[in-house]
Amino acid sequence: MHASLKTPTLMMAALTLAGCVSQQGLDTHAAAIDADQLLAVRSLADATPAAAAWPRSEWWKSFGDPQLDQLMSEALAGSPTLRVAAARARKALAITQVAQAALAPQVNADAEATREQFSGRSTVPPPYAGTWQTQAQLEATLNYEVDLWGKNRAAYASAVGQAKAAEVDAFAARLALTVNIAQAYVQLQRAFMQLDIAEKTLKEREQIHRLTLDRFDAGIDSRLAVKQTESALPAAREQIAQWQESIGLARNQLAALVGQGPDRGLALARPAVHLLAGLEIPSVLPAQLLGRRPDIVAQRWRVEASRKDIEVARAQFYPNLNLAAFIGFQSIGLPGFLQAASSMTGAGPALTLPLFDGGRLRGNLAGRNADFDLAVETYNQALVDGLRDVVDQLTSRRSVDEQHRQQQLAEVTAQEAYDLALLRFREGVGNYLEVLTAESQLLAQQSLDVELRARELALSINLARALGGGFDAEPIALPVAAAGQTSPKSSWLSRIFAH
Repeated sequence: MHASLKTPTLMMAALTLAGCVSQQGLDTHAAAIDADQLLAVRSLADATPAAAAWPRSEWWKSFGDPQLDQLMSEALAGSPTLRVAAARARKALAITQVAQAALAPQVNADAEATREQFSGRSTVPPPYAGTWQTQAQLEATLNYEVDLWGKNRAAYASAVGQAKAAEVDAFAARLALTVNIAQAYVQLQRAFMQLDIAEKTLKEREQIHRLTLDRFDAGIDSRLAVKQTESALPAAREQIAQWQESIGLARNQLAALVGQGPDRGLALARPAVHLLAGLEIPSVLPAQLLGRRPDIVAQRWRVEASRKDIEVARAQFYPNLNLAAFIGFQSIGLPGFLQAASSMTGAGPALTLPLFDGGRLRGNLAGRNADFDLAVETYNQALVDGLRDVVDQLTSRRSVDEQHRQQQLAEVTAQEAYDLALLRFREGVGNYLEVLTAESQLLAQQSLDVELRARELALSINLARALGGGFDAEPIALPVAAAGQTSPKSSWLSRIFAH
């Protein structure tokens, strides 16, 4: 139930009755985590701290591969994924303009001309009663909602927060796209390196097969040895076919990621990605991670937007004051329509006060409080996950570095064992089983070397992502607009899609 009141006395009575719908017992429960409470000193102790270790916006250029740089440029210029993110950000900005409109007076004009037959027994007096006449009206109206409790200002601020979150989401989409391209590119390089091993293995097995045939002709080896070496050839060719398939699929994936057809993938040469030198992290973790990870920054804006939504919901419990005025002309019949006698004008306030609404306002406020709690806890989780993400990459990188050192030692030993087994086989004092065993161990170590190199690159990419991928948020200061203030401009969009 709402009461509409238009006299000063009733307005004062309404103000006295303000708050008839109680807000008692409705409040938020969540609190944002302080980043300094998330201790990570021991977890980050092995990494080298550096003041300038944050990734650059074009972090992939550190890998030193011009072809990768070109792919990134093409993707940032033409990816449908980024255009979708840009459209969402523009839509969010448009919503702020709608919210801002409520802060200013609304002026409208209305013109009507209706041909009608008036009733002879109604309120229309003679000589118009019972006749056909044209009823004309020209009116200009002004309406202004006096934002007594800041409801409209809070709604505008909430829209600004959502728009800022959408802008940061656009950068997050950019980061996700570049990370996916870099990871796919590393997998393409991995497939080429594994193909090298498979092709080298085939050549060596062909040589061993020819040598076994010579030994068979000389009566040194049996036909069984010949068949054993011959059966190893299709397996090597199978490996080659598998890695050629992986190369083709990786090329197709890269072409799709940059927003082009499969033929773009066919034009890709062999990658030449080099591992980043050293392993440094910023010296100000985790505090500055708050402004460097787009997912955390976007969620901070959503928390602020939810806070403003609560203010909107609370303001709805109080009286709403509207000022209205109109001026124009109205007449029955067109003659003399625009003369002074046909003029009309009026002005006055209108106050609306909620008295009984069946719990609608309380339910709305409770929902907004829950939305705020959800936003805060989502932010808390994003902060915890963001710091864990960084530490995960460093932990895995340390492990992979150690695995690689041990693998290189094992590969040296396996190479020596294979060379010795092959020498004994050529001199006729060893058998093919020895060669096959030594070869399997060597191939396993060579393949593991490729996998570890690829994983080192992948971890470097993931670390750049975990550190925000070059995002650097400006200080969060939610604006509160005044009447006539212009809508916020999309500063992030111009920076994100500068390519």
